[in-house]
Amino acid sequence: MGTGAQIEITSFVMTLIMLCAFTVVFGRFFCGFACAFGSLSDWVRAVYVWVSKKLKKKPVTLSAELTAALSQIKYIVLVVILLLCFKGIYVRLKGSSPWDVFSMLHAGNPALGGYLVGTVLFILILCGMCVQERFFCRILCPMGAIFSLLPVFPYFVLRRDRENCIPGCAACTKKCPSDIGLPENDSIETRGECFMCQKCIGTCPKRNIHCGISGKQKGNEWWFTGIRVVILLLLYLWIGI
Repeated sequence: MGTGAQIEITSFVMTLIMLCAFTVVFGRFFCGFACAFGSLSDWVRAVYVWVSKKLKKKPVTLSAELTAALSQIKYIVLVVILLLCFKGIYVRLKGSSPWDVFSMLHAGNPALGGYLVGTVLFILILCGMCVQERFFCRILCPMGAIFSLLPVFPYFVLRRDRENCIPGCAACTKKCPSDIGLPENDSIETRGECFMCQKCIGTCPKRNIHCGISGKQKGNEWWFTGIRVVILLLLYLWIGI
């Protein structure tokens, strides 16, 4: 694209198409349960909070308002990457991607010579993960930007019965790593920033959160989670990942 080169259907492109289709059906379940970078973010934040408590210090946390504003950056990152790919520049930027650094470390390869820019960016992202839950996912992830714009099959959207909520509770929003409120039963709205992590379900004192329209299914049942995991694995096997 942009350089006369033929577009190739690589394993990455196939994976992205598959994940987009999966997200339309099940929501951002991949982000909540299968993304390695998301898992790293959870661990880094948990360790930082644990160390802060041991030192009797209050963990630093970005405000919800600031994080919401910063979350628009991921769309800029997505556009920049697409432009770089279109111009044929992205393939020449070896060593500048924090994803490459993370992949090498994850594979047990610490030889990061020539990856100075990527290493610096990766360290900065780790610092961000300390002060904000799901920092990279919310603020910088270009795939997250794509997923957040996709519609979701209504049956798998988490909802709540507003009339059954405790006035002023907001336990679900406080527990949510995206600081978002849940749509109500009669709403057709979906939350693109929802990672489907299901933390809100377990924290609701009224057990008021459910999946879909009927209200009979909570959404965090082990068998339901297992089905989605199996489908995701089968899709990976199908495309040869």
